[in-house]
Amino acid sequence: MHTASLQQNILAELDHELATTRKLLERVPYDKADYTPHPKSMSLGKLAAHIVNLLGMKTTFVKADMRDFLDPNAPKPGPTPTSTEELLARFDQYSTALRQALQESDDEKLTHEFQLRRGEQVLMTRPKGAALRIMGLNHSIHHRGQLSVYLRLLDIPVPGLYGPSADEQGQF
Repeated sequence: MHTASLQQNILAELDHELATTRKLLERVPYDKADYTPHPKSMSLGKLAAHIVNLLGMKTTFVKADMRDFLDPNAPKPGPTPTSTEELLARFDQYSTALRQALQESDDEKLTHEFQLRRGEQVLMTRPKGAALRIMGLNHSIHHRGQLSVYLRLLDIPVPGLYGPSADEQGQF
């Protein structure tokens, strides 16, 4: 019996989540980018960009040992996308970089610690694999769920993410 490695398991999970996330992002209407369902909510455009930009953070979890939010030299995402095409282009670019970083890693490297800081304040210390799953994948899935609600409230058909959606079934 062959047991998949930590790296292989994360790659398999990542591939599934990237495919379902892209299906949702394809439906983001940039003519409604300023839409917010509540005054405390992010706008639709900002939420979609955040989901994509989190891919860059996931790559950092794999490639670096630490990220300081106050470091002026830390990589920053590019300008906020202004169209679905720009959003998807960045998604594809960041997805490719993340997959490559994971393929170049291995189980031993994924057990090394990663630290997230804000100056002297330590926000998180976890093994890279755990940081990637908890603060990377789970965080993105959370925001993807929010985005699916935004689309539902705008009466935009929601794709199935873990099976057919009500829109794909034609019923609830």
